[in-house]
Formats: sequence, structure tokens, C-alpha cells
Amino acid sequence: MGIFSTIMSKIFGHAEAATTGATADAQPAAGTPAAAPTTPAAPVDVDAVLSDLASKAGQPLNYKTSIVDLLKLLGLDSSLDARKSLAGELHYSGSTDDSATMNVWLIKQVYAELAKNGGKVPEGWAH
Repeated sequence: MGIFSTIMSKIFGHAEAATTGATADAQPAAGTPAAAPTTPAAPVDVDAVLSDLASKAGQPLNYKTSIVDLLKLLGLDSSLDARKSLAGELHYSGSTDDSATMNVWLIKQVYAELAKNGGKVPEGWAH
């Protein structure tokens, strides 16, 4: 599983857990396959999910504009190598040696990709 897939899984999975938490006692009917982590049926409010995670983080994280802080918030590796790998997954065409430019591109691209895959991302986060 790639880094972006893991990001999606963490955000969309957290949203699903929050919405099904009230019905956690309900069991699927016998023979019903377990839900696979795919694009959600209803848009996931990315801001709400991340705000909830941030409220429990124990430290201030600027996840709206910092790819490093977003990765930390999700409990993922935020090292330069991990970010370069994510840049490759998302087809970054610039120099990965210019980490500041790459990081700005990455945070915007991650939010744009989340929006394409069923996430409701606040206007301005992906631009």
C-alpha cells in the first residue's frame, strides 16, 4: 500500500468509525462480505476528521498547510524520504531536492486527490 493510500485509509476509515460508532453493536448479516477500504459512498468531511484528530494530538499541528504536520497527525512517517516517496506516487515533476517547494505542492496535491476520491475538502486547501 502506498503512502497516499494509507492517508486515504486513515482519514476515510476514521470518518467511517465516527459515523458507525453509534451502531457498532450491529453485526453484518451472515454471508455479507466485509467492507473494503474504497471510495466512500457519501463525501467524507476531511476538515471535520482532521480537526477531531488534531483535538486529540496533544500538540499543535498545522495540518492544513504543512505536509509534515498532516503526516504526523495521521501517525505516518514524515521524513524527507517518505515525502519524496509520496511525491513520486503523486507524480511530482519538480526537483525533490527543493523540499520547500515540494512540500507546498504535496499538501495541495494530497488535498486535491482526497477531493477526487470522495473527500469534502474546504475551498482553498487544494489550490
